[in-house]
Amino acid sequence: MVEELFSAAVRRSTEGRHRDAEQAAFLGQLVTGALPLAGYTAMVAQHHHIYTVLEAAAAVMRDDPVAGPFVHDGLTRLPALEADLRELDGEGQPPSPATQRYTERLRDVCFTWPGGFVAHHYTRYLGDLSGGQYIAAAVRRHYNTSATSFYAFDGIGSPAAFKARYRSALDAAPWSPDERRRIVDEVLVAYQLNIDVLTDLGREHAAGQAA
Repeated sequence: MVEELFSAAVRRSTEGRHRDAEQAAFLGQLVTGALPLAGYTAMVAQHHHIYTVLEAAAAVMRDDPVAGPFVHDGLTRLPALEADLRELDGEGQPPSPATQRYTERLRDVCFTWPGGFVAHHYTRYLGDLSGGQYIAAAVRRHYNTSATSFYAFDGIGSPAAFKARYRSALDAAPWSPDERRRIVDEVLVAYQLNIDVLTDLGREHAAGQAA
């Protein structure tokens, strides 16, 4: 029997939660243009809070022998988020309750546990490189804005090739079976935290609400 690659095990074990995130009502309304522009602006603002912590953790984990190979300067999102928020006039928005819980979790696990850092790093960046490209195209089409720099990964080459290398790094990392199970569990936590942020955004920015 051929042993399942870790990257495949992560995808299989989290596909239900991944599907839930993709099918969040807020995203469905966003990509069809049903939300006010303020809804998109609020999502960018929440991302800024999340990536502020995640990328601070990346700076700490850069020299870690296990987590370090996953850190890539071409993934850095904060400058793009700041540019998008300036264009959208959305700077200074506070974190939602769900975003506060998310950033607290990032602080708890991403600065001291390499596997936990990779779990959150994987969930965010590979999602941005996949479904995020569809979101960017929909936002440009429906909202007459070019404030989608967050989704432009000009510094990594081919996104498909980058994702393949990332999954190979997951497979090659020297994690024990117990540690791999812990990482899968943390990926599930990361997906749920993302869903909670989208749920908060959906409550605050319902379709048909004034911009």
